[in-house]
Amino acid sequence: MSVSETPQAQAPAKARFKFPFWAQIVTGLVLGVLLGWLAKSQDVSWLKTTLEQVGDIFVQLLKLAVAPLVFFAILVSITNLRKVNNAARLASRTLLWFMITSLIAVGIGLAIGLLTNPGAGTGLTPQDGKLPKHQGSWIDFLTGVVPTDIITPFTELNVLQIVFMAAVAGIAALQLGSKAQPVLSLAESVLELLQKALWWVIRLAPIGTVGLIGTAIATYGWDLIGKYATFTADVYIGSALVMFGVYPLLLATVAKVNPIQFFKGAWPAIQLAFVSRSSVGTMPVTQKVTERLGVPKEYASFAVPFGATTKMDGCAAIYPALAAIFIAQIFDVQLGIKEYVLIAFVSVVGSAATAGLTGATVMLTLTLSTLGLPLEGVGLLMAIDPILDMMRTATNVAGQAVVPVIVSAREGILDKEAYATASSSPLDESSEEHADERAEAPVPVAA
Repeated sequence: MSVSETPQAQAPAKARFKFPFWAQIVTGLVLGVLLGWLAKSQDVSWLKTTLEQVGDIFVQLLKLAVAPLVFFAILVSITNLRKVNNAARLASRTLLWFMITSLIAVGIGLAIGLLTNPGAGTGLTPQDGKLPKHQGSWIDFLTGVVPTDIITPFTELNVLQIVFMAAVAGIAALQLGSKAQPVLSLAESVLELLQKALWWVIRLAPIGTVGLIGTAIATYGWDLIGKYATFTADVYIGSALVMFGVYPLLLATVAKVNPIQFFKGAWPAIQLAFVSRSSVGTMPVTQKVTERLGVPKEYASFAVPFGATTKMDGCAAIYPALAAIFIAQIFDVQLGIKEYVLIAFVSVVGSAATAGLTGATVMLTLTLSTLGLPLEGVGLLMAIDPILDMMRTATNVAGQAVVPVIVSAREGILDKEAYATASSSPLDESSEEHADERAEAPVPVAA
């Protein structure tokens, strides 16, 4: 037995070290930039079309899994809370830290915007703007939570309504108790099936990266990025300050754990979020790295899906704050203390409107309509949105992993040994490999 096991154990390791997943992503980024530049500079239309189709197919494959994944993840996560002591306390603490970190993020976004004046000197005018196809308002947000039927939310990918239905089903299952067990067993099996299928899509991320990055460069080029240089830098700097400044500070002071170790464990999810631009699409990876960082599985299976649909420090806090200042400057509208308070309020309360999907247009229109700013301003930012969305989503996902670690550490349920040893990426080790390890090993393998 030992003779046959040795090659099996060694073969994946060799393949893994030859070309690890993070290196595949980096290669995809570089290749995408080069091919995009070639398509733009040489006007190679077929190359641009090919890059666009490759990127679209990858995003579409992610979106294909979003609706059922969100429904079953939320349903199972709510019912899993019955296995956790002080479930109500954990849920309330999670929500509290979501709000705290969102307030800090929006404060950083406002501060950077006021210091840099991102709308000044761009050469853009109100005439350059146009109304977005999708808009958000508080009435639409509040009335749009409850679906009119059970089919439309899935066909139109209304994640907020899917979350509502899943939450209702989960609470009902908890009330039914053992009578609901057959349904819960089916839901858990379907969720595992969906996650397995999504892992296959995730493996295509390097190819998707080539298409997405290449399309952005081929479509917009460096000249357009230059027009938005200050705004783009603001979004990236603000996101970096939150991700590499605020989060490590909270981990060190509140959770009292090593921040560097967090990034070693969470990096696979952060890098995939950067490429895919989808918090929900990254959710299985985020949950896996969160568990490997020592967060109990029963709690992580609630906190991560909940965060993937409502916790958006990049898309719903930093970005709307900067965008509101940018658009106000273009349209020559003065913002005061009241408007800044409203921006913070929308960021904390309305972040569920982004619902973990690619882009933050709905959240931005919700912010602008609350402030009374022209919605045409959204059109000014649509061209540069894919470039911004990568860093925004990476920040979202980092926050979705940070909060469960903080709450677990504060509640004394964090596995400190697992946290201290979490290092290898679940993307470098396939889910099948992990399954084999669990089946063969007499004791749990260190994370």
